[in-house]
Amino acid sequence: MSHPGIFSHRCAQAPSARLWFDFVVLITIVTVFAGCSKSGTKDITSGPPEVLVAEPLQQDVPVIREWIGSLDGSVNADVRARVSGYVISQNYKEGTVVKQGDLLFQVDPSVYEAAVEQAKASLAQAQANQLQTEQTEQRETQLFEQKVESAQNRDNAVQSNTAAKAAVKAQEATLRQAELNLEFTKITAPISGVAGIANPGIGDLVGPGDANPLATISTVDPIKVYFQISEQDYLKVAQERVEANGTNSAWPPPVQIILADGSLYPRQGKFSAVDRQVDNQTGTIRLAALFPNPDNVLRPGQFVRVRVTVRTLHGALLVPQRAVNEMQTSFELAVVGADNKAEIRAVKVGERVGSLWVVEGGLKPGERVVVEGLQKLRDNEPVKPTEWKPEHPAQSQ
Repeated sequence: MSHPGIFSHRCAQAPSARLWFDFVVLITIVTVFAGCSKSGTKDITSGPPEVLVAEPLQQDVPVIREWIGSLDGSVNADVRARVSGYVISQNYKEGTVVKQGDLLFQVDPSVYEAAVEQAKASLAQAQANQLQTEQTEQRETQLFEQKVESAQNRDNAVQSNTAAKAAVKAQEATLRQAELNLEFTKITAPISGVAGIANPGIGDLVGPGDANPLATISTVDPIKVYFQISEQDYLKVAQERVEANGTNSAWPPPVQIILADGSLYPRQGKFSAVDRQVDNQTGTIRLAALFPNPDNVLRPGQFVRVRVTVRTLHGALLVPQRAVNEMQTSFELAVVGADNKAEIRAVKVGERVGSLWVVEGGLKPGERVVVEGLQKLRDNEPVKPTEWKPEHPAQSQ
């Protein structure tokens, strides 16, 4: 049995659903074409990308290297006791300049004074004995010549006198040693320089076997700075030295140091030594330089930054670092020609000087380099260049 009501209801809804589907499809097509039309309009009206350009700066550039260094006395001496005894006085002011030979400490001399007196007495006894044996030798020799004494007696007398002379020399050496020990109770400065804080106090027992010195004296004018450079830097510096030997240029270059507070020490130093070998563990070699220090402002142990102008690049081309695109194994930048077309070039870069970068190859003076907008351009495509003006003019170090 049919149901005309239901059939007629479905037939009435079918045209309405189809009309709705056609409407959705039409809206989608219109939207797609509208988007394409807008995109095409944008591409046509946008024009070449705007970039900021600048000519490379050409000037002489000093190549400066910096390393961390530490100060030390040009001569250092540990003051140690050479005899054992109790310290009875300290005769210098700690941290002041002392001269070679100045008395620093006094060790109790009473034991050594007694040893000197004993050595003198032993020497006098040996001298008296030697005088007696010498007289005996003379007498025995005369009697032997008169054929009264035998040769054996004469030889015995000669040998006794020889032994007595040796005993005298031994006692003289003992006396000299006792006098030296007494002299060593006065501990004096071995060099001129700044004397450090004393380790022992009054009444302390000191001796040659002490692990710590009584004090340390350092000559700080001139003062020495030690610093370590890499093997690569050393080879460059060595090459500069070889090349300088064939010219009239001054070598070695002066050395400067920057103190812990960031200030530049006003006096220049000079290289004094290069160590004999490269450290196998660190791949560095130690160098030393001397600096005048007349006011004793610099002291051993201070850390400084050592600055050296290793060479000068004459007429170098410099561009802002932001203009250089650093790849994995190369560098590139964009140059805008007279036709306002951008050319992306591979370049060879050198030293960094402040916010600038030295370009050693791939760039000529007067060419316009893209400073900003490198990401927006394509090779050999037109651009719209505008002169770049830095907020703060770059300065070389």
